[in-house]
Amino acid sequence: MFSELKFLVPWGHIAAKAWGAPQGRPVLCLHGWLDNANTFNRLIPLLPKDHYYMAIDFAGHGLSSHRPPGFPYHFMDYVGDVRRIVEALKWRQFTLMGHSLGGTVAGMFSCIFPEMVDKLILVESYGYFPAPKEYERLLKPKRQLFEDMLRFEADKQYSTKVRSPEEALERLLKANPNLTEESGKILLQRGTTEVPGGLVYNRDIRATLHNHSFVTLDQSLIFLRHIQADVLMIIAQDGLFSIESKNLPNVKPLQEAFRTYLKERYSFVKVPGNHCVHLNEPEVVAGVISTFLSKGKCSKARL
Repeated sequence: MFSELKFLVPWGHIAAKAWGAPQGRPVLCLHGWLDNANTFNRLIPLLPKDHYYMAIDFAGHGLSSHRPPGFPYHFMDYVGDVRRIVEALKWRQFTLMGHSLGGTVAGMFSCIFPEMVDKLILVESYGYFPAPKEYERLLKPKRQLFEDMLRFEADKQYSTKVRSPEEALERLLKANPNLTEESGKILLQRGTTEVPGGLVYNRDIRATLHNHSFVTLDQSLIFLRHIQADVLMIIAQDGLFSIESKNLPNVKPLQEAFRTYLKERYSFVKVPGNHCVHLNEPEVVAGVISTFLSKGKCSKARL
């Protein structure tokens, strides 16, 4: 059983769903890019029952309001949204669990507000967007972002295309081949709205534009030192962030930095599966996450 919640923000609301009793140990769950809170639907029921799990929809995703017209989706704004949510909940200390982009947001939040996070769970994420070594490569996507923004604003029909349920699922699975058909259907339950003739996607088209806040490897290493939380990092064997990936040369130094600076507070686990293992095969990660949540001190929601 879960409950639906809405948190008022200046541009509308942030939607969320929660499992368990509010008196339980708080865990805030952050989904990946273009996903929604349903990404945790199959995992959370397998986790310890003495916790209170809340999964939010980032702005422009799921059932949350879109950001105001004319504004792109900046990565750091997601970090700010998390701060808004915990302020509304009056949580002084809690656990953060994030998948992919959600892990990056969780990692940055843990550096900026280290005293608020007692445990950090990164699923298919290293907690950062490492910048490419050739910094000039950052300019082209920034230019593309602004040009795409203008193009989308000129196209008044961009968000109203109606698709049949089969077409909506087919498009989602084509865009994210890591999803099983069942997982795709779970995300569409929260990621679409039924209208005459079929379904429309809920996500804001502007959220599809990459606008990551890259940090250099040196910056990442400095930020890491501020994390006070115990950290569990789960990387899938066939995921996007395998240490063997030739396209991500900063992965190995980041992993070594976690070990160096966090020492016994850092745990790394490699599991079979792909980038969406937590949704496709939640039993693969549920055990290690449950053990991590139950280990040591984990504060109840401090009001």
